[in-house]
Amino acid sequence: MRKWLFAWVLTVPLTLSAQSQNDHHFEVGKHLDIFNQVYKNLELLYVDTLNPKETIGTAIDAMLHSLDPYTEYYGEENTKDLRMMLTGKYAGIGALIRKHQKLDRVVVDEPYANMPAAEAGLKKGDIILSIDDSLMTDKTVGYVSNHLRGEPGTSFLLKVFRPSTAKEMKFKITRKNIKLPEMPYYGLRDGNIGYINYNSFTQESSKEVRRAFVDLKKQGATSLIFDLRNNGGGSEAEAVNIVNLWIPKGVTVVENKGKLKEASRTYKTMLEPVDTVMPIVVLVNGESASASEITSGALQDLDRAVILGTRTYGKGLVQIPIDLPYNTNLKVTTSKYYIPSGRCIQAINYKHSGGGYLEHIPDSLTKAFYTAGGREVRDGGGIKPDVEIKADTIPNIAFYLSASGQDSTEVLFDYVVDYIDKHPTIAKPAEFHLTDTDWEEFKARVIKSGFTYDPVSKKQFDQLMKTAQFEGYYEEAKAAFDNLASKLNHDVAFDLEKHKAVLLQILETDILAAYYYQAGAIEAGLNYDRQLKEAERLLKHPEEYKKLLAPQKPKETSSLIIIDKKPIGNISLKPKKLEIISALS
Repeated sequence: MRKWLFAWVLTVPLTLSAQSQNDHHFEVGKHLDIFNQVYKNLELLYVDTLNPKETIGTAIDAMLHSLDPYTEYYGEENTKDLRMMLTGKYAGIGALIRKHQKLDRVVVDEPYANMPAAEAGLKKGDIILSIDDSLMTDKTVGYVSNHLRGEPGTSFLLKVFRPSTAKEMKFKITRKNIKLPEMPYYGLRDGNIGYINYNSFTQESSKEVRRAFVDLKKQGATSLIFDLRNNGGGSEAEAVNIVNLWIPKGVTVVENKGKLKEASRTYKTMLEPVDTVMPIVVLVNGESASASEITSGALQDLDRAVILGTRTYGKGLVQIPIDLPYNTNLKVTTSKYYIPSGRCIQAINYKHSGGGYLEHIPDSLTKAFYTAGGREVRDGGGIKPDVEIKADTIPNIAFYLSASGQDSTEVLFDYVVDYIDKHPTIAKPAEFHLTDTDWEEFKARVIKSGFTYDPVSKKQFDQLMKTAQFEGYYEEAKAAFDNLASKLNHDVAFDLEKHKAVLLQILETDILAAYYYQAGAIEAGLNYDRQLKEAERLLKHPEEYKKLLAPQKPKETSSLIIIDKKPIGNISLKPKKLEIISALS
């Protein structure tokens, strides 16, 4: 009787599981049949002829919208976008183009070093008129970009207008395979501190990081700053390879866990490391995501580096590309990843309701995990830095002057173009600075142009005044409102001078990019970088650096309940609280 009962207890869950699976398959078949019948009837009866690419494509997009935002369908015309995302490569001229709002034309913004655009002689500010026999004067940035791209080895005639010479110019350009610079700059800084700026985990890019690191060691680097700020991720394997530079062979870096066995995988370091003792600071921010978080999180969990900056994005999901019929593709989320401490740093549970994502995981619901040395770290919400340093914020006037796509006079862009025309050469990035005369000229041009912008304080003041009027408090407080309004008076000349230091930095960086490309702009920008300066200071104080990586005492706010010497959980006693305006061509 007891054996029969035991067998029955085992059988019931299996029977229920099989029944649930059968019900699921039935529901799938039923709704696919319904969809098929809906489309057949529309095709037969609808008053207008259906466009199957549009209607079914819309249905596919709507279906995927009910999932996470990283599961995406790529139609035949968009497969090249997926390929570029995975490899960082495309065939074109190697330049950033943008829309000049005042001229209502697409212009060259930034040619890349050693690429066809730069080699042909294109310059920042050149207005694109035509490609072969096709006029581009009334086209969008995306349209122009698609026509500049093509098969490697093919040539075309590009006609531009150069404002500085007031002449039309023709260039014969041959497209070639362009690989975006995943590591635009590295160098040795004061104090024998190596610096590597790394912006994309594309295929094979870890080899470039290895070469840069070895070169820095040869130059005398005794410590390293590895900059992953604004790095949105990429290949998981490349993240593991980079961690392997500083972590011994055979160590688990990341585990993928999915519904299917094939989607689950453990990544270990496969090679002997280059250096396991050099002090390292990894810079991160809110745009450091995915593979950046695997790299920084693994180095944190293994107590191999100090993480500095602001909390990362929080993407703990893994996608794989799948080839579909007719040269289409699907990028689908197949698993979550878990870094060495066992934590998953996914910040959001993607559940759609009314068209939006819900359930951002609050800190109070995150769980404690521990690094190799016993330091407490937590899951959910990205990687929290060991040292939190906020970046300098950009003032509103600087944003409106420098951001493409804004309804402005493009006065900053035009000033840079004119400056480049007047100065055939400039000083090296570390030494270049605009003069007081240059600044006064720029300031006068901004004021003369009639530039205006939308100050946030004035907008919030107007909203407050409307609310006070609605609630009946305005008349009593009118004197106070009038006094505050006079102090919030919009004065462009005053704001320019107030934010002179930031605006000069933006101008100098933009100018340097035209002479020394991305590497020069990055090198110069480091001189103003408060997060980098703190990283350098920390590396110059070894005891402070070591202290950050030392095991921490358990916090009084947490206690571990143990029964029969087996931990059953960690209970927190105090819960913690634009139209496309630019494109690569």
